[in-house]
Amino acid sequence: MRRCLSSLVAVAWLTWGASGITAQGGTPNVEWRTYGANLRSHRYAPLDQINRDNFSTLEVAWRFKTDALGPRPEFNLQATPLMVGGVLYSTAGTRRAVVALDAATGELLWMHSLNEGPRGAAAPRQLSGRGLAYWTDGTDARIVYVTPGYQLVALDAKTGARVPGFGRQGIVDLKQENDQVTDPITGEIGLHATPLVAGDVIIVGAAHLPGGVPKSRANEKGFIRGYDARTGKRLWIFHTIPMRGEYGFDTWEGDSASYTGNAGVWAQMSVDEELGLAYLPVELPTGDYFGGHRPGNGLFGESLVAVELKTGKRRWHYQLIHHGIWDYDMPCAPILADITVDGRRIKAIAQPTKQGWVYVLDRETGRPVWPFEERPVEASTVPTEKASPTQPFVTKPPAFDRQGVSIDDLIDFTPELRAEAITLVSRYKIGPLFTPPVVSTWPGPLATLMLPSAGGGANWPGGALDPDTNIMYVHSTTTVTDLGLVRSDGTRSDMLYVRGTAPNPNAAPPAPGAAAGGGEGGGPGLSVQGLPLIKPPYGRITAIDLNRGEIVWQIAHGETPDNIRNHPALKGLAIPRTGRPGRVGTLVTKSLVVAGEPGFFTLPSGQRGAMLRAYDKATGAEVGAVPMPAPQTGSPMTYMLNGRQYLVLAISGGTYSGELVAFVAPRAATPTN
Repeated sequence: MRRCLSSLVAVAWLTWGASGITAQGGTPNVEWRTYGANLRSHRYAPLDQINRDNFSTLEVAWRFKTDALGPRPEFNLQATPLMVGGVLYSTAGTRRAVVALDAATGELLWMHSLNEGPRGAAAPRQLSGRGLAYWTDGTDARIVYVTPGYQLVALDAKTGARVPGFGRQGIVDLKQENDQVTDPITGEIGLHATPLVAGDVIIVGAAHLPGGVPKSRANEKGFIRGYDARTGKRLWIFHTIPMRGEYGFDTWEGDSASYTGNAGVWAQMSVDEELGLAYLPVELPTGDYFGGHRPGNGLFGESLVAVELKTGKRRWHYQLIHHGIWDYDMPCAPILADITVDGRRIKAIAQPTKQGWVYVLDRETGRPVWPFEERPVEASTVPTEKASPTQPFVTKPPAFDRQGVSIDDLIDFTPELRAEAITLVSRYKIGPLFTPPVVSTWPGPLATLMLPSAGGGANWPGGALDPDTNIMYVHSTTTVTDLGLVRSDGTRSDMLYVRGTAPNPNAAPPAPGAAAGGGEGGGPGLSVQGLPLIKPPYGRITAIDLNRGEIVWQIAHGETPDNIRNHPALKGLAIPRTGRPGRVGTLVTKSLVVAGEPGFFTLPSGQRGAMLRAYDKATGAEVGAVPMPAPQTGSPMTYMLNGRQYLVLAISGGTYSGELVAFVAPRAATPTN
């Protein structure tokens, strides 16, 4: 189904302009044409109309509720919109509709929606996704996006109509021409991230279901493809799991490369158009926590791979984790920066990760800027598992989040809480980063405690870069995963081991067909009297100088959760701001770092909501905050249009359905030049 409001589109199209043109009144318009602001994924705009003096008085310019864009409301709106020529484009709603809005008023110009029926219902990556991409040759302009059912759709940016000359009536079936047999309805492959458009090439990633309890050791492979932006013709394919005779095939022992799947790119990607290279952050192969069915280091799992933009040919790669068994795949776009190290200019690439490191490499050659040291790590005790004896350790910059679990990491608000935490942890295995999962036993060890958790550290929102200073800003979460494995009974998976926790022999038996310990959910909650097992901060923003490989500042991001502020065991204690765990992206402007809070808390007004906060980007000092009715769930973006700077982000969560909100500075505070 497609809906088009043509009269409104005609008005909008008359105001169309290129990035940086001068609007009425002499103020240059500044657009946001790609998911990461540019193909280098900087998430930066050189704007300062919204600043420390007026941030706390920001007003809502418009808001766009997404409830009607699907058969039911969406409560996890993760999109980052684009703004081109006065029109804002975004995906939204449980059907992953595409909307075009007047960027000044939020008025709906057109809407496109595709009902994929059973194919969409069976998709591994549903809801609205993280956005879309824009292409133009200076005359024609198109919006391209990937549906939940894994179809690439090209729309006329003026009308929302499908482009007839692209694929078949505007659609390319991504389950075809994939160098493997994929069921068109149930094939487990999709995408939540946006496609990437560079020049006349569209690059499409691949994602799957979470892999703690995969149905099978065999799965669809996450091959990456490039398409012609004009015709939809496939230009190239990169086999993230090599085929026989291809580079890297010998890193797969036995016949494991033939049946193992996953190893897609579910994160955003980046491009250096001058070098003609695209950078692919590849996830791990099938089995997030058990690799016994895929022995060997398994290229290109958990590798950063540079391929030629026009051909897909591998130029270089670096495997950040060998034979991963921690679900530490790269979750976000690598950031391209031209840095200066000891007087030497380097075209660099900086990859934030779940494990709390930023891996910095020369993006021309793939060589580390600062050494990565191969160090011995603990061997796995899980039967048939052959973990790598070493892993690369980053020597610079320092980790931006805590790594590994020790007694010193446990909650210490009071001696009594610390003692209770020590008792709880005694039933688990703890150790440094890369401590392997264990087979869960009763009474213990129930699991390995892993910090950062499988959710990060950093996650899909990634980081932002000030290109003038080469300081990167990344949000991270400090939470623990309990990582235990149980022998599969064959009812849910044909793998030998899957994630789970050994059952308490004194408890009631599990329901028929259930995995021991409840499977993916793991063991008992890792909390002490309802408080987090580890000490704060639970969420933080870190500023990292990529020229020096040093941390500039680090602050707790997010107000202390209500359950901590109001906990009876903490009554009378002065608890500094703890930050809150979650996944939020940062935005950098001329003077500010902007990020909304994850999760809800009680606002100063007494209402339930979250704050949008601004920090001085040089010092990390908070310089403003504005309340929102729900937390940030999509990364913020900003643009200048007709003399006003807009700041737009997606909010949602709990019982609050998805909404795009645009903020502006009060007119009285708006400069005249």
